[in-house]
Amino acid sequence: MTSHHTALYDPANLIQTHAPLDRARYESLVALVLAWPDDPALHDRDYVQIALQLTGHARAVAADVQQHAARLPKDSGPRALAEVVLGEADRRLTPPLQGTVRCAQGRARMVRALYERLDRLTR
Repeated sequence: MTSHHTALYDPANLIQTHAPLDRARYESLVALVLAWPDDPALHDRDYVQIALQLTGHARAVAADVQQHAARLPKDSGPRALAEVVLGEADRRLTPPLQGTVRCAQGRARMVRALYERLDRLTR
């Protein structure tokens, strides 16, 4: 039986801590991936590697969003919106990675949405 989940190597548990994120680097990667033509002519394994990088980063940003949202009152609008984005992130990041443009771009869009929500929570 094969697993449908991707395990990320995180022995120091940095994804769930307040480790500083290299936001500019990932925002550049997101912009690049979203600007791809229909067929950027990469190998399937390259798409998988890019999607894996974006997935790991999205999970780290989601942890930050969750921490900021948890500090808000349970009935606040910003917390409710954060919970919607977090639910969508969980739904989109759970399926197995595929070696496709669509998969990598979907993960890039999720990173962008999570950063947008994080920015609104930290203003």
